[in-house]
Amino acid sequence: MRSICLTSPLLAAIAGLALGCLSLAPCGHAAEASPAGRYAELPGVKLWFTDTGGAGAPIVLLHANTGTSESWQPQATAFAQQGYRVIAFDRRGWGRSVADPTTGPQPGSVAGDLDALADHLKLDRFHLVGVAGGGFVSIDYAAWRPERLRSLVVAASTGQFAEKEMRDFTARIEIPELRKLPAVYREVGPSYRGANPEGTRRWIEIDAHAQQQDAPAQPLRTPNTFAKLERLTMPVLVIAADADLLAPPALMRAWAAHLKNYEWAMVPDSGHAIAWEHPDFFNETVLAFVKRH
Repeated sequence: MRSICLTSPLLAAIAGLALGCLSLAPCGHAAEASPAGRYAELPGVKLWFTDTGGAGAPIVLLHANTGTSESWQPQATAFAQQGYRVIAFDRRGWGRSVADPTTGPQPGSVAGDLDALADHLKLDRFHLVGVAGGGFVSIDYAAWRPERLRSLVVAASTGQFAEKEMRDFTARIEIPELRKLPAVYREVGPSYRGANPEGTRRWIEIDAHAQQQDAPAQPLRTPNTFAKLERLTMPVLVIAADADLLAPPALMRAWAAHLKNYEWAMVPDSGHAIAWEHPDFFNETVLAFVKRH
């Protein structure tokens, strides 16, 4: 395991940028133009996706259960500026994607839709980044299609592992009645909510139209297990948030320990919405990793 030390000069500077961003509204989330979106006609779904285009190595982004492709605007801008082709999509049952039972089985799997989109866009090998619920899928896909991935990044995610050890850990940290409150209280850290009201408002707005009402959730292709992790051979970066109520660092270290080789980073003063709250820190950390691979 390679651990990224927060006391290094580079990451200390990045942390300063990330924390400084808290004083700005809305931290670039609404000010910069998002890449144009369009539909891909895939088996079982009209999948809405954005694509910055270009000849650079592709980076595919998988959103959280409280997000859509819109959540990735700060990453799409930053990664594209570094020469990467950045692709994000609304999972089936989320955002603008439209399930179509006449063209394929329902509800399908996110991994299956991702693979079909990669074929549609004629992607060869790409970097895959999954946050929170998107992290579940990224692990599922990496175990199924390892030959397509240059690298894997999993951030702020429990991984939805089937092992009793992980279910028990999750039960021990569960805060009573928390899930009855609006998602913003469990997913967005208090520092961000307090310092960035406009960014918080935008996060709530995206969440409000994220998961479609009554849309069935897509299952994983196969349950995520430690054995799946042990088979992964591509470079892996695991990013935790130190104020995450749902996937705290100790929980993520418990499953990451089953990876043969991985790098570890931790975002300071961040809740579960790790890429949204601290885009500068997150982007610099991911870019430094993918550039090496």
